[in-house]
Amino acid sequence: MNRGWALSLLMLDLLAAMLAWFIFYFLRATWLEHKEFTLNGTFYLGISIIPLAYILLYYLQGTYLNVRRLYRLKIIQHTFFATAFGSILIFFVLLLDDNVISYQDYYFSFSILFLSQLLITLFPRLVIITLLIHQLRKYGNGFTTVIIGGSDSALHVYNELSGQKNNVNTFIGYVNVNGSDHALKEQMAYLGHVTDLERILATHRIDEIIVAIESSDHDRLHKILVKINDLRIIVKVLPDMYELLSGSLKMTNIYGTLFVELNRDVMPLWQQAIKRFMDISLSVFAVVLLLPIYFIAALLVKFSSPGPIFFLQERIGLNNKPFQIIKFRTMYLNAEPNGPQLSSSNDARITPIGRVMRKTRLDEFPQFINVILGHMSLVGPRPERQFYIDQIVQHEPQYVLLNRVRPGITSWGQVKYGYAENVQQMLDRMKYDLLYINNRSIALDLKILFYTIAIVIKAKGK
Repeated sequence: MNRGWALSLLMLDLLAAMLAWFIFYFLRATWLEHKEFTLNGTFYLGISIIPLAYILLYYLQGTYLNVRRLYRLKIIQHTFFATAFGSILIFFVLLLDDNVISYQDYYFSFSILFLSQLLITLFPRLVIITLLIHQLRKYGNGFTTVIIGGSDSALHVYNELSGQKNNVNTFIGYVNVNGSDHALKEQMAYLGHVTDLERILATHRIDEIIVAIESSDHDRLHKILVKINDLRIIVKVLPDMYELLSGSLKMTNIYGTLFVELNRDVMPLWQQAIKRFMDISLSVFAVVLLLPIYFIAALLVKFSSPGPIFFLQERIGLNNKPFQIIKFRTMYLNAEPNGPQLSSSNDARITPIGRVMRKTRLDEFPQFINVILGHMSLVGPRPERQFYIDQIVQHEPQYVLLNRVRPGITSWGQVKYGYAENVQQMLDRMKYDLLYINNRSIALDLKILFYTIAIVIKAKGK
C-alpha cells in the first residue's frame, strides 16, 4: 500500500516540476521579455534536470520513504522549504546570467519561478494526502496497533481512540503486563503476556505500539522498550505530569489523545539518505584508490603464513540478520580449535604481519565491500558474533539495541577501545556505541571517521 501511494506522489511531483518550468519559461518570455515564446537549450536543460533535482530533494526530506505517515501540515512545510531552496539554486545556476533591463526583472522572474513551482506542486500533493488520510480512516486500513497494558488506563485509551472520527489505528490485540484477565479481552484479541512480546512482534505486522502504563514507571517501561527492536514501529506512551510541565510533550493532532511519541531514531530521514550515499560513494572511491595497497597486503598475508588471504566470519548485522564480514587474515590457520575466542594484546595466534595490520586497521579495509553490499556502514556499532551476543545480553539486555542500525567499519567504541579482549570490554565499548545511536548525525560520523584516520596514520590501533 505504501509503495503505491509513494509512486503516485513521485509521479505527480515529477509532472508538476515539468509543468512549473514550462509555465515559468512561457511567462518570462511573454511578460518579462515581451517576445515570442520559443524553445531553446536552456528550456530543454531545465525540463530535463530540474524535475529530477526536485525528486532528489523531496527524497532527502523523506517524503517517499513512508507516505502513510505524512499529514497536510507536514507536506505544506516540506513543499515550501524544498521549493524555496530549489528556486534559489535554479536562479543562481540557470538564470542569474540572463540579460535584464533592471533588477526588478530579477525579482519578478524569481517570484514567478517560486510561485509556479509551489502552487502547481502543492495542490496535487494536498489532494493525494487527503485521499490517503480518508483511506486510512476506513476500518481495517489504518496502522495496525497493539496496546500494552494491564490497568484501566489501557481500556480508557482504546475507548478514546476507537471513538474518534479521525482515528487511523486498527487495533489487532493487546498485550497484558500482569497475569490476570482484563476488560480489554472483550474488545480485542489477547495476544499474550509482555514476556512474549518478542514472539508477538515476530508473528504480527505491527505499525504502532501504545504502552498504556504510566511513563513514570521507568523500570517496567525500559524493559518493554528493549524488546522492541524494529525502529519502523512507532511507540507511544502515556505522559506523566513532569513531561506536561517540562514541555517535552509534542503533538501535531489537535484532536488526538495525549501521548509521548518516542523518537528512537534521532537521525533525520534526509541525513539517513545522505549517510547511505556517503557510505556507497566513499567505499567505491576507497576500493579503487586502495587497489595497490590491497595487492601488497594480499601478498604479505599470503607469504606470511599458510592459509587464505581473506578471512570470512559470520557476524550479526542490521535487524539481527547474519552476514559474512570480510577481513585480511591476521591469524594463523585454525586459530580457534576449541570454539570462539577473543584476541588479546599478546595473542600468539596473530601473525607478525597481522599485528601490523591490526595496529593500522589495514585488516578492516576489505570491509568496504561489505558497505557497498549493504551489510555495513562506514560508521556504526561494530558487529559481533552470535556466540558473544548471547553472553553479553545476559549481563546487559540493552546490547540488542545496537542491531537497530547498520554495523560499521569503525565506531565510537572502536575508536575508544579498539579490539575487545573480553566480555567486560565489550560491555564498556557498548556504552559508547549506545551513546552513538542516541546521538547519530552526519557531523558525528565525520568526527569518528577523522579520529579513525588518525589512528590509521599513527598506527595506534589496539
